[in-house]
Amino acid sequence: MVKSLHQKDIQDSTVTIDYECRIPFYDVDSMLIAWHGHYVKYFEDARCALLDAIDYNYVAMGESGFAWPIVDLKIKYAKPLHFEQKIIVTATIADIEQGLLVNYIIRDKKTGKRLTRGSTRQVAVSLDTQEMQLCSPQILSEKIANYKRTQTK
Repeated sequence: MVKSLHQKDIQDSTVTIDYECRIPFYDVDSMLIAWHGHYVKYFEDARCALLDAIDYNYVAMGESGFAWPIVDLKIKYAKPLHFEQKIIVTATIADIEQGLLVNYIIRDKKTGKRLTRGSTRQVAVSLDTQEMQLCSPQILSEKIANYKRTQTK
């Protein structure tokens, strides 16, 4: 049985990481601008770093009995990313009540200017029953709480 999250768990769920990367040649077009589809990859890399930080990456998710497929993706393209540009992708856990909502902001490393923003929502699916969970499993809030405890030491 999956325990539902309490409001305090949701309020305490915010975790943020910065993931740095450089736009490689194989991600750009003939104008040396990153193809729009690669932004999803940058989000994914930042989200994986975020999940690693809270010790609940995709391997740990499976070991806990859940898969977490993406069910929603939003991207607002404000300014293009260019070949060899260094960027910072900030990934923030914004909500964990009914799935895992992660917000992203891509900024230019040198200027700090915001270039892109977006979000993904994932939902827990029981590996045993293949049923989508209406509430996030308690393990998610426990992992976040453990992470926060280690950060305050």
